[in-house]
Amino acid sequence: MIGRIKEQKTLKEAYESEYSQFVAVYGRRRIGKTFLVRETFEYNFTFQHAGAAKEPMKGQLALFRTSLQDYGHKDCPELKTWHDAFNQLKVLIQSSKSKKKKIFLDEAAWMDTPKSNFLSALEHFWNNWASNRKDVLLIICASATSWIINKVFKNRGGLHNRVTVRIPLAPFTLNECEQYSKKRGLKLSRYQILNLYMVMGGVALYWTMLDKQFSAVQNIDQLFFNKDAKLKGEFNDLYDSLFKHPDAYKAIVVTLGKHLSGLTRKELLKYTGQADNGVFSDRLEELEECGFIMKMRSFPKDKKEAIYKLCDNYTIFYFKYIKTNFGTEDFWARNFKSQSIKSWSGFAFERVCLQHINQIKKAIGISAVATTEHTWRFVPEKGEKDVKGVQIDLLIDRDDNVINLCEMKWASEEFVIQKKDEADIRNKVNALERETGTKKAVHVTMVTTYGVKRNMYYDEIQSEVVLDQLFA
Repeated sequence: MIGRIKEQKTLKEAYESEYSQFVAVYGRRRIGKTFLVRETFEYNFTFQHAGAAKEPMKGQLALFRTSLQDYGHKDCPELKTWHDAFNQLKVLIQSSKSKKKKIFLDEAAWMDTPKSNFLSALEHFWNNWASNRKDVLLIICASATSWIINKVFKNRGGLHNRVTVRIPLAPFTLNECEQYSKKRGLKLSRYQILNLYMVMGGVALYWTMLDKQFSAVQNIDQLFFNKDAKLKGEFNDLYDSLFKHPDAYKAIVVTLGKHLSGLTRKELLKYTGQADNGVFSDRLEELEECGFIMKMRSFPKDKKEAIYKLCDNYTIFYFKYIKTNFGTEDFWARNFKSQSIKSWSGFAFERVCLQHINQIKKAIGISAVATTEHTWRFVPEKGEKDVKGVQIDLLIDRDDNVINLCEMKWASEEFVIQKKDEADIRNKVNALERETGTKKAVHVTMVTTYGVKRNMYYDEIQSEVVLDQLFA
C-alpha cells in the first residue's frame, strides 16, 4: 500500500487498544477511504457492510440482513427497523471468537435514510452495548463528509463526543503519486507527474485509471475529454455524493473558481447571494474538510479576515477546460502547448506549491522553525495613482524573525528573472514592509520547476526551491 502510514498506524493502535474504539474515517469521494480500512486489516472483519446509494430504508435493511448472513448469522430474521438490525449484529458479535471484533460500516450516510432512525439505533448500539465491552472496534466511513461532520461529530444527542478516533484522509502528495506510478509500471517523469497532479491532484482513484501505454497528455484526454472519457460526469457525481443539498456548495466553488486569488467570507456572501448565518459557515467548513477549499489567514496574524481559495485541482480544471470542451477528441493533445494552457499552468503550479508547503519548508531548511502560513493582498485607495496593488499567495511567517515571500513560477526550463519580474518582486517586498509595518527580514524564495537561471537579477532572491524538492 502506498503512503497512509500515519493513518494505518492510527487504525492499528485503535485495534490494539485495551478498550472498544469508535473510529470515523472521512474525506472526499474517490480518495481511498475504503481501500485504507480494508488493506490495513487485510480484508478480515467480523462484519462488513456498505450502504447502497438511493436505496430506501426497506432495501437498506434487506441488504444489511444479507451481509449478516454472509458473515455467519445464518438464522438472521427479517429486519424491520435499524434497532432490529443492530440487535442482530450483537448476536453475530457475541458468536465471534476473535479477540477484537472489527465492525466496518462503509458509506454509512446512505443507510441514514429519512425517518429511518439509523442514527438513534447506532447511538444505542454503541452507548448501551459496544462501549461497555472491551473487544469492539467500530469503524464508520462515508464519502458524504457533511453527514460525518453534522450528524456524527456535531451530534447533539447520544453520539455527541462518542467518536474516539477521527481519521481525515487527504489526497496523495507528489511523492506518493510517484511511488504509485512506479508500482503500476507507469513510465512518467517528475515533470509529467506534476502535469497530471495539476489536473487531478492526488485523488487515488484517478491515478488508478491511468493507462501505462499512454503518455500523460494522452491519459488526460482519455480521462476527461474524449466522448468515452472514464470520468465523464465526474463533477456532478462528486458534489452530489458528498453533500445533501449540493447546489449551495457548487455555488461557492463556482464563485471561487472565478476568483482564484481567493475571497473573504464577506465577498463570498456577496457573490453567492447566500444568507450570512451558521449554515453558510458549516458549508465552508465542510468544503474545507473535504479538501475543496483552503482557508488562509491574512497577514499579519492579528488580522481576522481570512481568504478562502478553491484548491481542488480537478474542480478548477473542470471549470477551465472540461466543462466547455468535453467530447472534443484529443483536445489536450492538440492544445497543451498553447499560450492559454501555459498561462493556466502557472496558476496550477502555484496551487500545487500551496499543497506542498511542508516540502517547501524542508527545502529551505526551516522544518524545525515554528511558522504560520498566510496570503496577503494590498489594494490601493482610490486616487493613489502611483501605488501598485499587490497579491502574494504565500508568506511563511517564521518565529526566527524572517518572512519568506514565496514566488511560485512554472516553466518548462530554467526560469529567467526579467527586469519586469525583478520590479514586481521589489514592489511586493516594499508594499509588505510599508503597509504591515513588519520588522522582520523579508526573504524572497523562488519556487520553480527547474530552478532559476543566474543573471543580473538573481541576487535579488535569498533562496530557491525546485520541483525535485517538492517530491521529498
